[in-house]
Formats: sequence, structure tokens, C-alpha cells
Amino acid sequence: MDEYANYDGLGLAALVKTGEVTPSELLETAIDRARAAQAELNCFSALFPEIAQDQIDTGLPEGPFHGVPFATKDLVVAIKGAPLANGSRAFRGHVADYDSVITERYRAAGLTLFGQTTSPEFGLTTSTESLLFGETCNPWDVTRTSGGSSGGASAAVAAGVIPVAQASDGGGSIRIPAACTGLFGMKPSRGRTPMGPATTEGWSGQSCIHVISRSVRDSAALLDATHGPEPGSRYVAPPPDGTFLSALEADPKPLKIALWTTAPNGTRPDADAQAGLDTTRTLLEELGHEVEEAGPQLDGEALSKGLLMTVSAAVAMVFAAREAQLGRPIREDEIEPVTAHMREFGRTVPMVVLMQAVQAAIQGGLDFDHFMLGEGYDLVLSPTLSRKPDKLGVLSLAPADPDAYGKAVNTFAPWCAVFNQIGAPAMSVPLHWTEDGLPIGMMFGARCGQERLLYALAGQLERAVPWADKRPPRFAG
Repeated sequence: MDEYANYDGLGLAALVKTGEVTPSELLETAIDRARAAQAELNCFSALFPEIAQDQIDTGLPEGPFHGVPFATKDLVVAIKGAPLANGSRAFRGHVADYDSVITERYRAAGLTLFGQTTSPEFGLTTSTESLLFGETCNPWDVTRTSGGSSGGASAAVAAGVIPVAQASDGGGSIRIPAACTGLFGMKPSRGRTPMGPATTEGWSGQSCIHVISRSVRDSAALLDATHGPEPGSRYVAPPPDGTFLSALEADPKPLKIALWTTAPNGTRPDADAQAGLDTTRTLLEELGHEVEEAGPQLDGEALSKGLLMTVSAAVAMVFAAREAQLGRPIREDEIEPVTAHMREFGRTVPMVVLMQAVQAAIQGGLDFDHFMLGEGYDLVLSPTLSRKPDKLGVLSLAPADPDAYGKAVNTFAPWCAVFNQIGAPAMSVPLHWTEDGLPIGMMFGARCGQERLLYALAGQLERAVPWADKRPPRFAG
């Protein structure tokens, strides 16, 4: 199918509906492109066309994405009969024996599930590199990261394999890969999308599931298809006052936007990221929005410590459960160095420190909302990344220099994790490319439950400065 890459997911579904193409033909095209991209980018951990073809043969539901090829991420999301290694040698050979709730909703939307994209071990870093699957390359520059932890998803979409792919975000892992590869990425509010049935939340509610996409409307339509409570939900995001897709139909009212240039840990954008902010500010003002430099005053030290404590404790829990499954201890050669350090740390975190981590996140949410409400801001704007995508190896969980790794990972995307901790939505929009041709996304954040406002602005920006036709040097087909 020669024009395949010119369509987003909803566009491909429209072709299926009119009979111009069949789901099997789309599947064949996607698999051919996936194999071509895999050879250059290493963005897939598994392909399972037989599962996809069985879906088609059984009969796909008449959902909004009927017949559209789709890939999930090798982290948490289970497809019955498909591998799920979580990027870890400790889970090598593990095959899921059930569908996740989000998988069931993807099936109901008509998506054809044919593959799985790469993730670093348990999504623990901002680059997709693992000792199990190797390095995933950025289609814009194969020496650089495609982001993490959903870097396989971002590479596959940016390279034209599929128009949209599942991703997850516990500290920026939808927005960072989108920013690295020139794509759109929305992190929903806490409690918006399901994570079950094994658990209904990750990292004490900081992690969530959605997608990385080329078009804004694919992201909005898939959130319409997948959001809502699941059995066992302890909380649910505020219901939207309309569909997410309908939010794209009109430009938002003139917005008051805070330009947040200093991250909670003190990091500031470098010259490339600042150029993106300057360009974005000019664009927003031309569109009638008010932008002024300001930002919430958050306790960066408490938030950073709280994130480390929460994630380390979660890592320790996951590996303890895996050891119980295997009936033996995890060997040293089955866990990456940074992960091993976090596991040991997580085993010793005092209960009072975990409660302090919870309180730091609560306080962050209070401080953020008081800033937004007190100053009358609708959104905040920051760069998604403080600099262009790093070289591969810099952010690996098996670093050559642990001290350099710590500094790099803490400064790469330091505005992102705040929105996970406070449970608020944020999106990365591909609005800037550096002089040497590398993308740096711009991030907009809102108060909890305000995805429709973000989508409305994203739609306006997409119409003003379209990005769908931008193609990286490594492009399948």
C-alpha cells in the first residue's frame, strides 16, 4: 500500500470502512515495515502476526480503529499468548496468559494487535536500552536515543511503521519519547485509563497508560475508546464534559499560559530547548494567547526523593514477586546495575519515608493548583527535554559511569515527573527542531482532569504548524 504512511489511524480505518483496503492488507504492510524498521532501529521486542490474523479471522469489532495495526509496549500490558518480558532478563520467556483491561479496550476499538515495542528494564530510565534487547535507535539520528521508556513505540511511529502505538508514563515515558522523535504524546490524568487486572495502579498511582501518535486526533479518539473505571479502581479521573475528540473541533478561548523555565530541581533549558520555547511563545501569542514567564514554587528535593523512594520500593516488590514465581532468587546476571541498586535501596526504605514520599506528591499537587488558581493560569509551558536527545549509552541502566548517568538522567527531562506525582495531565507537542535536525518537544501541563483543554490547544497548534509530513532519515517504506 503505497500511501500507507500518509494516513493516521482514523484515516486508515476510514479506508477499511469504504472497502479501499482490508485489515489483512494493512496488517501485511505494517509487518513488512516493522521488519524493515527493526533492522535499522531495533524498536520491536516481538512480532506476532498470527495473533493479529486470528483477530481478523475471528471478526474485528466495528470500533473507530477497525482494522488498524497496533503495537503494545513490553511493559505491564498483557496480550494473551504473547511474550511480556518487561525489558528484563529476569522475565525472559514469560508469556502472558490473559489480556489486560486496556488490551480488551483496544480490541473493542477494532485495533489489530500484531507486535510489541521495546522498553528498558521495567521502564526505569529515559532511554530505551536493555541488556535483553539492546539499544533502540532514534530514526532522526541512529546514534541517539528515541527516549524512554516508550522508545520502541516512538521509533516505530516516527519511522512510519504504524501511526499510533501504546505507551506508558511513570515519570515522562510517553512525553519524553514523543519529544525525542517529533511526535505527539499525552499523559492522561491519574485514574483516567485502566491498568488491570493484576493491579489498578503503578508506582503508587504515578504511572498511567496511553499512546504516542503522529496526529492529535488519534490520541484523542483512543482516549475516548479506553478511558473509564475498571473493576477495583480506587479512584477515577473527573469525567470529561464531552468527548476528547470533539475538543479538537474548535480553537480554545484565549489562554493565559505560564512559561515555566526553571525545573523543580533547578535545571534550565539549554540553547536548543530555549530556542524552542522562544518559538513556541511567539506562536502562542500570534494565536491570541497570553504568555508570561512564571512557574509554581515546588519542593524539588522532596519530590525527587519521593520519586526515588516510591520507584525503588516498587522495584523491590516486583522482583520479590518474580522470585516467588520462579522459586529461586534472581541472579546477578538477570538484573541491570542501576535496577539492582534500586532493588537493594527499595528493600531498606523505612515506612515513614514512603509516607513522606506520598505527602511530598500531595504537597506538590496543592502547590501547583494554588499557583494555577491564584494567578489565573490555564496551562503551564516548559520544554519536554532540557536539551536535544542524548547519545545512546548516556542514559543506560548499565552505565559506564554511574555518576555521569545520575546527572544526565536527572537533568534530561526534569519537568516531566511532577505531573505524574501530582496526577495531572501533560502533553508533548512537536513544535521545534534544532539546527542539526533533531526534535525537541514542548510540554504543556494542566490541572487534573483537563485533558480536553490540552487537546483543544494541541488541535489548534497542529493546524497552525502541521508536523505530520516531517519524515526522519530512517523511514520504513
